[in-house]
Amino acid sequence: MSEKRGKMSLSQKQSVRSGSHVSVKSDQSKDDDILNFSEKKTSIKSVRSGSHVSSSVSVKSDRSKDAGPVFSEETTSRTKWLQYETLDPDLQSHRNHKNFTDSLLQIFQDLESKIIKFLKKELEKFKKILQKENLQYFVKDFNENRCSMKEAALDLTLYFLREMKQDEAADTLEDELVFIHQLKCSLKKKYQCVFEGIAKQGDSTLLKNIYTDLYITQGCSEQVNTEHEVRQIEVASRRHESQEIQVECKNVFEAPEQDKQIRTVLTKGVAGIGKSVSVQKFVLDWAEGKENQDISFIFPLPFREMNLKEQEKLSLMDLITQFFPETKGLKLTRRNQFKVLFILDGLDEFRLPLNFDGNGVWSDVSSPASLDVLLTSLIKGNLLPSALIWITSRPAAASKIPPDCIDRLTEIRGFNDAQKEEYFRKRFTDENQAKEIIDHVKQSKSLFIMCHIPVFCWISATVLQNILEEKRNNVVKNNQADDVSKTLQESNTEDTPKTLTQMYTHFLRFQIQQSRRKYDGEHTPDVSWDKDAIFSLGKLAFDQLERNNVIFYDTDLEACGIDVYKASVYSGMCTQILKEETGIVLGTMYCFVHLSVQEFIAALYAHLFLDINKKSIFVHQSTEQENKSETKIDLLKTAVDKALESDNGHLDLFLRFLLGLSLQSNQRLLQGLLTQEDDNDKSRKEIVQYIKQKLEANLSPERSINLFYCLNELNDQTLVNDIQTHLNKGSLSSADLSPAQWSALVFVLLTSEEELEEFELQKFKKSDECLIRLSAVIKTSKRALLNDCGLTDKSCPALATVLGSDSNLKELNMNNNNLQDLGVKLLCTGLKDINCKLDILRLRDCGLTEESCSALATVLRSNSSLKELDMSNNNLQDSGVKKLQKGLENTKCTLEKLRLSDCSITEEGYKALSSALRSNPSHLIELDLTGNDPGPSGVKQLSDLLQDPNCQLKTLRFLGPAADEGCQYVTGIVGKNPLLLRELNLSKHKLGDTPVNQIAALLQDKHCTLNTLMLSDCGLTDEGCSAVISALKSNPSHLRELNLSGNKLLGDSGVKNLSDLLMNTQFKLEKLELSDCGLTDEGCSAVTSALKSNPSHLRELNLSGNKLLGDSGVKNLSDLLMNTQFKLEKLDLCGCSITEKQCLILTSALKSNPSHLRELNLSWNQILGDSGVKNLSDLLMNTQFLLEKLDLCGCSITEKQCLILTSALKSNPSHLRELDLSRNKLLGDSGVKNLSDLLMNTQFKLEKLHLWGCSITEKQCLILTSALKSSPSHLRELDLSVNELLGDSGVKNLSDLLMNTQFKLEKLDLYGCSITEKQCLILTSALKSNPSHLRELNLSRNELLGDSGVKNLSDLLMNTQFKLEKLDLCGCSITEKQCLILTSALKSNPSHLRELNLSLNQIKNTGVNHLCDVLKDSHCKLERLRLYNCGITDVSSLTQSLKNTKALQFLKEINLGDNKIGDSKQQLIDVLRDSNCYLR
Repeated sequence: MSEKRGKMSLSQKQSVRSGSHVSVKSDQSKDDDILNFSEKKTSIKSVRSGSHVSSSVSVKSDRSKDAGPVFSEETTSRTKWLQYETLDPDLQSHRNHKNFTDSLLQIFQDLESKIIKFLKKELEKFKKILQKENLQYFVKDFNENRCSMKEAALDLTLYFLREMKQDEAADTLEDELVFIHQLKCSLKKKYQCVFEGIAKQGDSTLLKNIYTDLYITQGCSEQVNTEHEVRQIEVASRRHESQEIQVECKNVFEAPEQDKQIRTVLTKGVAGIGKSVSVQKFVLDWAEGKENQDISFIFPLPFREMNLKEQEKLSLMDLITQFFPETKGLKLTRRNQFKVLFILDGLDEFRLPLNFDGNGVWSDVSSPASLDVLLTSLIKGNLLPSALIWITSRPAAASKIPPDCIDRLTEIRGFNDAQKEEYFRKRFTDENQAKEIIDHVKQSKSLFIMCHIPVFCWISATVLQNILEEKRNNVVKNNQADDVSKTLQESNTEDTPKTLTQMYTHFLRFQIQQSRRKYDGEHTPDVSWDKDAIFSLGKLAFDQLERNNVIFYDTDLEACGIDVYKASVYSGMCTQILKEETGIVLGTMYCFVHLSVQEFIAALYAHLFLDINKKSIFVHQSTEQENKSETKIDLLKTAVDKALESDNGHLDLFLRFLLGLSLQSNQRLLQGLLTQEDDNDKSRKEIVQYIKQKLEANLSPERSINLFYCLNELNDQTLVNDIQTHLNKGSLSSADLSPAQWSALVFVLLTSEEELEEFELQKFKKSDECLIRLSAVIKTSKRALLNDCGLTDKSCPALATVLGSDSNLKELNMNNNNLQDLGVKLLCTGLKDINCKLDILRLRDCGLTEESCSALATVLRSNSSLKELDMSNNNLQDSGVKKLQKGLENTKCTLEKLRLSDCSITEEGYKALSSALRSNPSHLIELDLTGNDPGPSGVKQLSDLLQDPNCQLKTLRFLGPAADEGCQYVTGIVGKNPLLLRELNLSKHKLGDTPVNQIAALLQDKHCTLNTLMLSDCGLTDEGCSAVISALKSNPSHLRELNLSGNKLLGDSGVKNLSDLLMNTQFKLEKLELSDCGLTDEGCSAVTSALKSNPSHLRELNLSGNKLLGDSGVKNLSDLLMNTQFKLEKLDLCGCSITEKQCLILTSALKSNPSHLRELNLSWNQILGDSGVKNLSDLLMNTQFLLEKLDLCGCSITEKQCLILTSALKSNPSHLRELDLSRNKLLGDSGVKNLSDLLMNTQFKLEKLHLWGCSITEKQCLILTSALKSSPSHLRELDLSVNELLGDSGVKNLSDLLMNTQFKLEKLDLYGCSITEKQCLILTSALKSNPSHLRELNLSRNELLGDSGVKNLSDLLMNTQFKLEKLDLCGCSITEKQCLILTSALKSNPSHLRELNLSLNQIKNTGVNHLCDVLKDSHCKLERLRLYNCGITDVSSLTQSLKNTKALQFLKEINLGDNKIGDSKQQLIDVLRDSNCYLR
């Protein structure tokens, strides 16, 4: 085939995709298809969705007439074909013609193989694209290596997918390879470069090389800010960044809450602040595949370009196609999988009204409508409701969009201080030059503030770089090479800009010079001014400024006498003053590089107009002043008056420039353009005096502040310096200031270097007048301390105005001022404003009554931001609280702290508060009611409230000072307010006398209603115990449990006081613990005597560890036990050296009153002897003795005594549920045999059996397990710990028992039983066959488990039927590897385990990391994790996993003792601080 026939033209390729007829046939067969798509010739309609013409693709051969596509998979014989290919060229040429017909079959077999191989490769790539697998790579590969074959493969794929009814796959593939790719390429090309200040001409810079992140915040004032935008920047520069939520540009559509979707974002920002550049960066990052790849299409539609379509009727699809021709044929609505973003940039530049109320609903993307209707329907969501919308606007125009159409409001603040410096460092590669320019800009407060605006940074950089280079060149020329390094500040500073006017004048000179050098070849140091051109340009600037327009079109230019062609040429010569822009759609727009440049040129025009016409631009031609000449001072005074008349300050910056240009120093820079005057200094003095006179009037703060900026432009600092002197001397409080001085004070405070975090009125003057004068300063501060300043209701309107504005104020302290109810009512007008952000309001001792409560209740009902309210020391009474109740109970009230101390509130007021908090319980966390008289019912109301699970109160204060100190002390220990607790545990905290006295004061208070008080091991002395007991005597009715154990210094007097308390009939103690208190027989006698007189309540008595009770002590106790009114259920006499004789006394007493005791602990009394055990056995045989728990641990029980005990239990077996015979090593075979016989008794329903450390042998284990096999259904806990002689057969017998499905053991303790790998396998295998009951397993101190033992245990843990809750593997030599095996098992079945103990295993940091994987699992509900002495050095991973998971909802304890975890411990403490988890 010839080269011509072998290639397909571009038009042919396009025709295949768009639906034209393409037929590729062999010469021999014109009617037979190679690929016969159907019985008849099939037309491939719309292979690409953008086609408008049906087509046929026909590829035919002789071999296949009626069949569909047949591609042979047979292996082609290559030998003959290779021979054919490798013949001598001449011989091959000779034979070609002769053999051509004979070789066709072989040729086409090979051709078929090549085609199949190629298509398979391409189809695999297409599949990966549809699977989103390495999507960007394959799309890039297809388009970078695009050729006719690849396009043909795509066409075939799209055709067959649609034939197969797989339209979604076809559409997705086409989108990725055609539409999305082409759109991204187009946008990347358009947006990758930035023209700082230039639209069309000049050198461009890659955006990534100069882009600096902007400071963008979420949310801003809802009201329309009518201040001049430069003034808005000056105010914003004083905002505290810590108060604001920062939003990254790339995350503008990322919702802070998972369940909330953001469809429409409105981003506000003053002119030049970087809105369009932010859009540019967002689009470029998407087009380059860096960010937001979940978005399918981004369509940036600048409003300024859409203005040119205002007369047309278009459909949304037509609009998109006109702006983005590469999307022609795209159908946005064909499915819902598209995520489309429309960026509507520059709302303020749009000239259509956007009539949201009047425009009808438009929902068809294909039907034409006016641009206004299209855009309102798109923004409201009627048109393409799934689309995302991002609108940018200057602040004044933002109100065009209804708030209910906006999901997120953001504000671009431009550069913060750090970002300003970053910009200059990126702008200048020379670090020293960048530093010099930064230092100079910082020297002028006004210049540095203006650098919040990126465009102003560019202007400053342009001017200062030019001046710096000129000065250095001059130094070199003067042979002063050594001085080249002089900085801007060290060199002649007369020409260095310090004011805005100087900066913009230099900017104008530089741009004119640059254009002259570039276009006219001029290189003179003086500027050649084109006065006519600048005059025309100035007229345009001034006229459009009056109309508030920043975008101009041809008609606007013509109206100012500017030839459109010349304007285009002029914009090319001086692009950085006036910009010409041509949009994607046809049309030309003009604008100044920034609004401030327009205002400067307008001010320059005013001077030129006066020069030429001898008239002020403010004087109308039609007046009688037509022929009267105007002087410069007339112009300046008129401009001052005009600016002061403006409500929104739109002439403020114009006035600054106008006054600055009147200075001789600035006029010298404009020599040749403006007429130089001799009386310039006289005019300056006159206008300065005129401005000072204006400042004596009562101007608004905004207007007076601008006048001080004007004085700065005029180089007059006298008023400011005067005030600065007062401030330095601290004499303001005594000075009598004039209105102008007050204004100067405001200006100085607002422009000081220091951020005004806190405003304190007492530093100035304590008066209403001072507050009113300084209200603009209060507006910028975070906290206003106005307390104790003699303020009245006169100052409240000014404060209300501050509160209702877009201020920084978060805290307002008005304590101890005579505001009265009227003042508070006035304040409330500001507090109710939607812009009010006040968090804290203090109104202590302000002469308020119930009327103030009514006003404040209205505020609380109005979506107020108020979080803390203090109305203490006001005579509010119950009636006031009832009115306040109406606000508190409203769900819109989010108050967190309320202080109402000393407000004459009684029971009724408490009742009202309780009712309010029940209705709206979710926010209030602190309530202070000290100094009020609640009465019994008031306390009950709040006590009942605290029981409400919805109540969030953490601090409830209605105690006296001493009790409150105690409350705070206890809160510091336990982390919770004890008044909110029913149980207080201070055990093991060494309490000195002072803390004990504070706690005693708390216990004595009637608000304290503790049920349980635990003070064990607190080192209480005789005096400390006396203080606590005395407190309980005065408030005895609530306590039910008292634990004083481990305080060995109680002494006889402490016990005596306790006895007096026990005798009190109001003291209804149910549980008393006095273990290890060093009680003697005298102390025991005192306690038992007291209990005899008030015996009916005590149910539990613990006297363990008191070895000196003696015969008389036991005798007194026994007398008490004989009392039929004494219904003791639990008696603990562990380690009391009970003798045989004393045992007889005790059991005799219990025989006479046997029916109540349920638990008896005689552990570690080793001298009970045979007779003692015999007496106890007699008691056990009593059918009225219903004992459920018997503890005889460590009592040296012998085989003989065991026989006596078990025999007794056989005769009365039905009640005992728990038996502890641990640490009795002399049980022997017969003892175990007798015990086993008892276990076989079906009436013996023992649930817990403890045989810890009883030297159980293999033989005895067999006897025990055999007994349990015959009666397996009751035992739930079995403890065989520290029995090292169980052996293989013992473990085997135990395992056989565990396999019994009737054996429902829940707790198995095999601590220190020398379990081996083999035995572990036997145990776990048994548990696998009966896994559902065991909840606790203790294998601690078995160091021979080994890898296989841990592996078998892990296999068991993975069983979903194995619902283990507690696993103890302390000291099992677990390695890091074994820890991984364990944690992997736990990850697969994490939901049941509540306690895990891996202490004393060297799992190290790696093991902790594995455990973190378990904690991260959402099903993990672990409550206790013990990792004592595990060789851990870093817990950062643990901290991170707890921070980012739900694990802390469940965790109560983490033990990391004896690990050297260093600095990472503090991070963990910080994470745990607000949780219920205790770190040991």
